Amino acid sequence: MTDLRKIIIDGKELEVDPAMTLIQACEQIGIEIPRFCYHERLSIAGNCRMCLVEVVGGPPKPAASCAMQVKDLRPGPEGAPPVIKTNSPMVKKAREGVMEFLLINHPLDCPICDQGGECDLQDQAMAYGVDFSRYREPKRATEDLDLGPLVETHMTRCISCTRCVRFTTEVAGITQMGQIGRGEDAEITAYLGETLDSNLQGNIIDLCPVGALVSKPYAFTARPWELTKTESVDVMDALGSSIRVDTKGREVMRILPRNHDGVNEEWISDKTRFVWDGLRRQRLDRPYIRENGKLRPASWGEALAAAATAIKGASKLAGLVGDLAPAEAIYALKQLVEGQGGSVECRTDGAKLPAGNRSGYVGTASIEDIDHARHIQIIGANPAIEAPVLNARIRKAWLHGAEVGLLGEAADLTYDHHHVGTDRKALQELLDRDFNKVREEPSVIIVGQGAIREADGAAVLAAAMKLAEQTDSRLLVLHTAASRVGAMDLGAVTEGGLDAAIDGADVIYNLGADEIEIAAGAFVIYQGSHGDRGAHRADVILPGAAYTEENGLFVNTEGRPQLAFRAGFAPGEAKENWAILRALSAELDAVLPFDSMAQLRQQMVDAVPHLALVDELMENEWQPLDAGTFGDAGFRGAVTDFYLTNPIARASQLMAELSQNARARHSAPIAAE
Repeated sequence: MTDLRKIIIDGKELEVDPAMTLIQACEQIGIEIPRFCYHERLSIAGNCRMCLVEVVGGPPKPAASCAMQVKDLRPGPEGAPPVIKTNSPMVKKAREGVMEFLLINHPLDCPICDQGGECDLQDQAMAYGVDFSRYREPKRATEDLDLGPLVETHMTRCISCTRCVRFTTEVAGITQMGQIGRGEDAEITAYLGETLDSNLQGNIIDLCPVGALVSKPYAFTARPWELTKTESVDVMDALGSSIRVDTKGREVMRILPRNHDGVNEEWISDKTRFVWDGLRRQRLDRPYIRENGKLRPASWGEALAAAATAIKGASKLAGLVGDLAPAEAIYALKQLVEGQGGSVECRTDGAKLPAGNRSGYVGTASIEDIDHARHIQIIGANPAIEAPVLNARIRKAWLHGAEVGLLGEAADLTYDHHHVGTDRKALQELLDRDFNKVREEPSVIIVGQGAIREADGAAVLAAAMKLAEQTDSRLLVLHTAASRVGAMDLGAVTEGGLDAAIDGADVIYNLGADEIEIAAGAFVIYQGSHGDRGAHRADVILPGAAYTEENGLFVNTEGRPQLAFRAGFAPGEAKENWAILRALSAELDAVLPFDSMAQLRQQMVDAVPHLALVDELMENEWQPLDAGTFGDAGFRGAVTDFYLTNPIARASQLMAELSQNARARHSAPIAAE
């Protein structure tokens, strides 16, 4: 434990770690220091000078509190603790001077600026600005950059805080942005006019303290005070990032990250942030029934009666759980289908996840364990496209000295790593190695879904668990579907997996499973939010709510239950997913024993008690699997196109454009003849 040092800030004495900066020490006692360039998760630049404070007995000028550590302070007379003042006349005058300089070249376009109402520069100008300018020179102007279809630039507003440069370089791991020129000619730019090539680039919109970088799809559509803000969780990948959904009327206008140190820190992926236009398009807003090969609109009564008739006449009934279904709907589906003698399956991608063994389908590691790991072994995953925010966390560990190994397809992970191999033989060689060095240092093994989807997936998972035992590592199973862990917890599995569930089934109840092709022959009841692959194959369509339109519980890839809250209402006649299943059960004369979400949740928690531990992690009992024999398959990624992984993303015009751009960027250039 580091010896604490006493300091006095504005008359209050406190003890702090000497490695702390003054700005952090001030925050500990609730004093907020204005800043533009300083950010807790980025390196210190110390270039905006807004965070000036007075160090009593120090040099006769204010000091930048973001760049000065407590250990750099000299003690007062007779060893008295150093004294800091944050609101003295010297500090106020210095901050007013900095603000005046910042506003010399800043354009007066607040009325048309998208940052208006949530702009750091506006807020600080209210506190430290003056109502006149002493400068009569013309304002400097710069050309705007083209950073791609996500980030719109107005570089004349830029105050050169360099947050965007530091984020893209340190967190996102790309080198396209930087600062060129000196003095008045200094400007932030994209080298060689490149657009940004990262799945995390949207975060620079949040980081920009002025309106220089704003959201291109959201531009000029709403003001912050018009929006209703709802805290929720993301379902675009299995990480379960904390988000805030902003709505105007019935429509989602934007999605922003919320801080959660244990999961996503304060970053979200571009798919999470910009997928909201997919919530408006290709929506199922009324029930449909297929007659003579064509779907026709129907009433709820007709559709439920048709579904009930099919289920009653089924010789074998199967339920499929999609990637975006909340735990409550999964529980209701399981009760309904098993009550009719059928079986339910959530592993629609063929992943060989062990039922009932939480250490096998979740693992023992938390996402935060990656921060402290000295060795990270990735097996059959590409976190850069399966979970970009998790990948940024691995990059952070690598920056702090962690060694990263990749077993699987070669990929650009934004950090240096040792590519162990691409097939099962390389995994066997890994198992045969001596790992004495690793035992002494914390290490994490990350197993992707691509590793366990093949026929020998159970053997690969068993080998990964054996490797974790040999190296005294923690295991993290990286899922790609937001609903998968919750469905496994609820036991929505069939002995023998997907093939056993649907082979010979003459009626299939499809709860939003759009990533699967269902062969001809079976009668398909599809319940979902978008007119995607599942709806095209359906005989009866029951329109459900999307993730922003109902309350729901999701369990993320590390096994943390989290609540998503309703930000708006489903369009047309669409209903909440659990309510549809409850209504259908009445048609089947097998009424499910709950009439409200509260009653359903109570029964679900009684069945699976740890689902009540919202935002908590439980220790999973280690149950090693019996090692089977490997096939000769190579490891393939679980995600081929980051932008088109689910029905909401496939309905989004912006995601389609981003997918096309990514393909064009990564295709080999052809020489002109």
